[in-house]
Amino acid sequence: MEVITGVIYHSVGASCAAMCYTPQKKVARWSWQTYWLAQAAVCWLLLPLVVAWLTIPQIGRVLQEAPADAMIKTFIYGVAYGIGGTAFGMAIRYVGFSLTYAIAVGISCVLGTLLPPLVHGQLTSLFSQNGAGWIIAGITIGALGIACCGVAGRFKENDLKISETLGSSFSLAKGLPLCFLAGVLSAVYGFSIDQGEPIAKIAEDYGAGNFRINIVYIFSNTGAFISTLIYCIYLHRKERTFGEYRQTGPNNRLLVNFVMAVLTGCLWYSQFFFYGLGHVRMGKYQYSSWAIHMIMLVLFSSVAGLLLKEWAKCRQKTIATLVLALVILVIAVLALTYGNYLGSL
Repeated sequence: MEVITGVIYHSVGASCAAMCYTPQKKVARWSWQTYWLAQAAVCWLLLPLVVAWLTIPQIGRVLQEAPADAMIKTFIYGVAYGIGGTAFGMAIRYVGFSLTYAIAVGISCVLGTLLPPLVHGQLTSLFSQNGAGWIIAGITIGALGIACCGVAGRFKENDLKISETLGSSFSLAKGLPLCFLAGVLSAVYGFSIDQGEPIAKIAEDYGAGNFRINIVYIFSNTGAFISTLIYCIYLHRKERTFGEYRQTGPNNRLLVNFVMAVLTGCLWYSQFFFYGLGHVRMGKYQYSSWAIHMIMLVLFSSVAGLLLKEWAKCRQKTIATLVLALVILVIAVLALTYGNYLGSL
């Protein structure tokens, strides 16, 4: 039953992540870096601190007793995750959203799941345990489903002639390396959480219970914020956009923009919060949390696109490819869930 509850929490977190970009549509007269830094300050800096303070008993003592090497490693891998997110955004400019999504998220799904047990030297032994075959099957099927979503997205871009907006900026030579970089570094986030386990264990000893992962986000998310902050400041200086934070005059949308940025940050942080609640319930195959989260993220993002009628003018071939991809993703989640269930027996 704990495994089912964990998967449900993962689905809630993935749903929040799938919808976190929706508020951006209401933002106006802000450059990308202004919006991105504002929401990042909420989801990667403010909320991790506030939620940890609210959910971790005696947080001061927990931080005093936390191993320094665990805190440093978790922070550094968080920095790498932030760089991966930046690479993702840059890759979209060169090869489009769908190709970037298919490659980067696919790599992140597989690598982010297998990296922790591989580094700990547990990969071979885990594969021989009860339910391991279903876990491997779920990861493989999930990667296939993500790739199919990428194909459907590429068809959609052609149907709606979205790819024409890339114009002369389209470049596989620049875009593909960025996709691989984004996939590899985004996968590191799951490893960052793994490296923070000693900190979470101390929080559990002080009564944090299923909220114990929240203490880890103080370091992993702050690391992501630092790398994002550096890049956004660079863009602000380059494009002279610092003034957008204090707009004045007629048609001022400053309040609306800040509200949308806060909403985005809250939705994005919610995925981490519910990821933590799901992660601690996955038992022996806890490392499969990352695969479940990434697969569900793609699944719910695609479903959200259908509900928002983003695919309304696409050909039947495109819709059929998307439906096939969604079916494959559902099968992947079921396989991972069953594997975790067998592992808990």
